[in-house]
Order: sequence, then structure tokens, then C-alpha cells
Amino acid sequence: MIRIGIDTGGTFTDVVAIEEDGGRAVAGKVPSTPDDPSRGFIAAVRKALTLLDAAPQDIAVVSHGTTVATNQLLQGKVESLAFVTTAGFEHMLEIARQSVPDGYGNSYFWVKPPRIVPADLVRGVGGRLDADGREVRAFSTADAKEAARFLKAAGVRSIGVSFLHSYANAEHEQAMREVLEAEFPEAAVSISSDVLPEYREYERSMTTLVDAAVKPTVAGYVGRIRERLDALTGDGGRVPFYVMKSNGGVLSAEEVVRQPVTTVLSGPAAGALGAALICAHAGFERILTLDGGGTSTDVAVVLHGEPAVTTEGGVGGYPSKIPMIDVVTVGAGGGSVAWLAPEGTLKVGPRSAGADPGPVCYGRGGTEVTVTDAHLVLGRIPDGLLGGEVPLDRDAARAGLAGLGGALGLGPEAVAAGILEISAWSQANALRQVTVKRGLDVRDFQLTAFGGSGALLACRLVDILGVRGVLVPPDPGNVSAFGLLTVDVRNDYVQTYVRRHDRVDAERVSEIFGDLERAASEALHTEGFSAAEQVFKRSADLRYFGQAYEVRVPVPDGEFAADSVVDAFHTAHEVMYGYSFRDDARQGVEWVNLRITGIGPIRRPRIAAVAVREAGQRAEPAGTRPVWFDETPVEAAIYHRSTLMHGDRIHGPAIVEEYGSTVPVHPGFVCAVDRWGNLLLTPAAGPDREDPPC
Repeated sequence: MIRIGIDTGGTFTDVVAIEEDGGRAVAGKVPSTPDDPSRGFIAAVRKALTLLDAAPQDIAVVSHGTTVATNQLLQGKVESLAFVTTAGFEHMLEIARQSVPDGYGNSYFWVKPPRIVPADLVRGVGGRLDADGREVRAFSTADAKEAARFLKAAGVRSIGVSFLHSYANAEHEQAMREVLEAEFPEAAVSISSDVLPEYREYERSMTTLVDAAVKPTVAGYVGRIRERLDALTGDGGRVPFYVMKSNGGVLSAEEVVRQPVTTVLSGPAAGALGAALICAHAGFERILTLDGGGTSTDVAVVLHGEPAVTTEGGVGGYPSKIPMIDVVTVGAGGGSVAWLAPEGTLKVGPRSAGADPGPVCYGRGGTEVTVTDAHLVLGRIPDGLLGGEVPLDRDAARAGLAGLGGALGLGPEAVAAGILEISAWSQANALRQVTVKRGLDVRDFQLTAFGGSGALLACRLVDILGVRGVLVPPDPGNVSAFGLLTVDVRNDYVQTYVRRHDRVDAERVSEIFGDLERAASEALHTEGFSAAEQVFKRSADLRYFGQAYEVRVPVPDGEFAADSVVDAFHTAHEVMYGYSFRDDARQGVEWVNLRITGIGPIRRPRIAAVAVREAGQRAEPAGTRPVWFDETPVEAAIYHRSTLMHGDRIHGPAIVEEYGSTVPVHPGFVCAVDRWGNLLLTPAAGPDREDPPC
């Protein structure tokens, strides 16, 4: 039996397949089909079966990372969406948090963006609950019916429902859903008590509206894949099909349709998790992940095998409070366009040339110079990508750079070097954002670079940031697809419980945790996990009284002990912010949210060791070519990665090429191959450095 992971990108759909018994793994790419991504998905499945000489009946599971919801939000394609809320709070979306990006110094220039739902599609319904869930005013069925009929006549497609304090009592929202099902059954409906039963009405409402907005799109997409997978087997059997979630877990496609907001950052999450497993095998516990694609670069932090998770994320300007891998994205990919600002300075990105027409060197009519064109002219990538399947026109790229350089008074190579320097600093700033701004020292981390363009600037990032080194895994262009095969089924459940620490009712807290655990257990049972297989992790959000935001800390299993959790909170607060009030009795602690994560463990793929180079032998280059690492070109040795073995060391200047990626080894750097086939890039040994291990 085989397991298949498929990651759909804007240009290519990546696939990794692994035999469960022998551990044999294959990787490949097929063109993406933006008009209907499910066609590219099935083409990737067929390619995996061909590479392993297998039949559809041999498929044990297919896991998928999708950007369907992400792209819809990034492109602002949020239409026919309505909002139903408590009467008197219809302008909640307009008021929002009154926050201004980049601080209040920007308030003069900042233009408030349109709300996710226009004011004419917001309806208020009578009824009121207090903060403890007690009914203050009865739910108005008449208002609910009037709202449902109005929205049906308005032709909306999706409806988000968020009533005040529904996290404490879901009865009014459930009654509203029943009215909508009776009056307007065609609408896709999301209620906040299902999506995010957590206080802060604006964030809860926005998360619910995002869920409602993407629900028809995700349902249609997953449904088409389900139909194509069923048709592929042809025997009436159903291939198990999982979709990656933003929190670092997977969920069956049938369940994802009911909670689509959980997939809004599923693609970047898969890459971070795949890199985490690869680096753990290589012996690195503190890593930075850098996933370089054609349009952008995604970076994240992994500590002790676990990527950092946040509930303060968002996509396309829409905040979302669902747990998601803490990923920062910067518009610095291979297709990022180089351009001149009005004042005459060189800029790179965030706009991308895309796959069509693409960079100038693609020869498809593109006229805007990109990062890929710069790499090609400097000799850092070959004259063809994907093993020559995508030929590149070096002369066309050089002409494009010459045109851009004319306005700057620079030659093509100097302009190309400037483009790459700007791109490197953009990536470095993103890496600083996930480390330095969070109180972490970037110099304590190993960088792992993957994706088609991830390793191209690796050596320069070592120089800029001072990281310990760079790990480039085998098949770096397929790490996200590989990551889909490394993750567990994972569901998150939350219940708001706002109490001062001295007023916490231990019995009530245990009761809430019990309710959350039962809900998690039922979901895992539906996914096919027995009680003995299920794993639960408890946590809580705490803060000092008067603070606006919380710190999440683990809650140990067994009998609930509030004091030990508060002690852990003091420690975590000090690590994160540099201080705590552990010994100050005047400063109280407040509990805010109780959380349960239900986990259904999935067997992770085995990573095979590579062959060892015999003593006295060394890797032989396939040739040389002139490469610009500085103002003048040097002859760099060209190595095919497939010929490298454990123990090989390559000193720069050199280029390591493989099917889906290229690794430039700058002068003054050494590239070592470890037992798992990873490339370890470090500055060459000097007075204060040891030779890199392999």
C-alpha cells in the first residue's frame, strides 16, 4: 500500500508517494490547472502511481494541502456574504478594533478598507445573553424570519451568524440556524458557537464570516476531488482523503467541508511540518524554515520539533482566531518582479510575473525582469528547470536586465546582483520577524531552505543573519508534499472561562475540560481512531489582570491544579516578555480560555539513509561554468545531487543541481552531505570555526 501527499501551487502541483512496507519514496511535479485545480490533483495521483508502478487500489491514503480558501481571500473574492448579529450591534464590523496598521502615526494616510460584509447585508435579531450565558431578552423568532427572508431576496449565498456572548450559551445561534434552514435552506450557514466559541466578539464574528465565505468554494473543490478519486478506483471503493489544516494537523475531507476556515493556511503549514521532521532526524531542534516558491517565501520557527502556533493570524486582511502555524510571508519568490520606484530606486516584489507569461527567460512573452532572470544571468541556475523540461533563454534575460540597468547606469550583472541582494534582505527581514520580534536570537537557529527557490540565497542569508548554517533536504521542491504525510489528525476545541485566579472553580474547570475532551473524542472516533489511540493535550490562556492579550500554557493531565498552571504562566511570560509578577501579590492573574487538542496519531514515513562514500574517494563534478558571486565571474564546479553520498564535502565556488532545485555554494562556504542526504551549508572552517559535521 502507498501513501500520497499532494501540494497544489500556482505553477506546479507537487506529489510525494511512499510505500508503507518497504519505505521506497518517489517525488514529482505536474503542471497546476488554475481553472480547475482538481484536474492537476488527479494528474499528480496518476504520476505517483506510474512512478511506483502501482494501481489505484494500492492507495492507502491521500493527503492534500490546498490554497483554494487562501487564494479566495487573498484575491478579495468575498461576495454574496451576509451577517446576522444581535440587534443593536449591526455596526460591529465598522467599529472593528479601531487599530491602524503600522501605528497611529500612519492614521493620516491610512484608508479604512471595505468591510467583509456591506452594511446593507447586515441584519440584527432581537434577543440577548449576558457574559455568563444567562438569557436577558428572549430570542425573537419574528426578527429571525424577517432577516432570513430579506437575505434570501437579496440573493446572498453564505451567512455568518454571531450573537453576543454565544460562546457561553449557543441556544440563540442554534435557533437562528434552524430558522435559516427552514426559510433559506440553499444558503451556506456558519454560526460562531460552532466555529469559535471564544470571547472577543469582533474576532469571533470575522472568523465565522471567513468560514461562511469560503464554505461553498471549499465544498465544491473537495467534492470534485472526491468524485475524481472515486472514479479513479472504479470499483466502488473510497480512497481515504485528508486535507491539511492550518494548525498542523489533517482532517478528513468530509469534516473539512463543515469547518473550511481551518484550511486557510494549509499549504505553508505542511512545509513547516515536513521540514521539522527532516531536521529532527538530522539532529536539529531549533530551526527556521524557509519555503521559497515562485510568488513568495514563507518562514516559520520550529522548536523541539513543533512549529510555533498562533491564534492572532489572518489572511488577506481578514483576521482569524483559529489556531494556525505562525507563518510570515514575504513577496520575494523566483517570479518576483524587479521595478523602478518613481524616485528611481530599484525595488523587488511583491508583484509576481506568475507562471504565464512568467519571467523574461521563459520565452512566453514576459517583459518584466524577475529574480529568476537575475539568477540565470549570474549563472547560478542552469539553462533549463526541472531537468531541462522548462528551457530558459539567458540572452533574453540579459537583454531585459540591460534595459532595466540603463535607467540606473548599471550593467546587466550589476543589476542582477542588486535584485538578489534586495530579495535576500526581504527574506532576512521576514526571518527576523519570527525570531527577534518574538524575543528569540536568530543566531541560535539552523535554517532549513526548501521549495523551488528556497536555497538559492541560502549562503547570503548566513552572512546577513549569522545563523548556524543551512540544511537543504533532498527533493527540496517537494518538502510541502512530504510534510502532508508526516502529520496527525488534529482538532482544536476552546471554551472561554474568564475568571480571576482566586475565583477559579476547579470543579467547573474540570467539567469544561471533560466536555471539550468528549467532543474531541467523538470527532476522532468519526475519523476511525479507537479510544486507545486517541491523545489529548490540555492548555489554557492566561494573562495578568488588566492586560489585553494572553499567554498560552500547557495544563498537565490528571487532577486539575490551578496553582501549577499559574506558575507555568509566570515562567512563560518572563521568557516571552522579559519580566513577570511572580512575587508581586498586587498583580493578579486572570484565566481567559480553556483548550483541548484531540490528536489521532498517523504513522510517519521512514527516512532512509543514503550510501556512504568510500574512504579515499570524493564526488566528481559534472563540469564547470562561469558564475558571478561578486563583481567578476569565477569558474564554479557543477555537481549533480544524485551522485552525492554521505561524507562528501564540496567547497565553494560550486553549484549543486537536482530536478526541482539548485543550491549555489558561495566562495568561503563548504557543503557537507549527512547520512540522510541533506546538504549542510556553513562558512568554511577558520580560526573560530570547526569544520561542519556530516
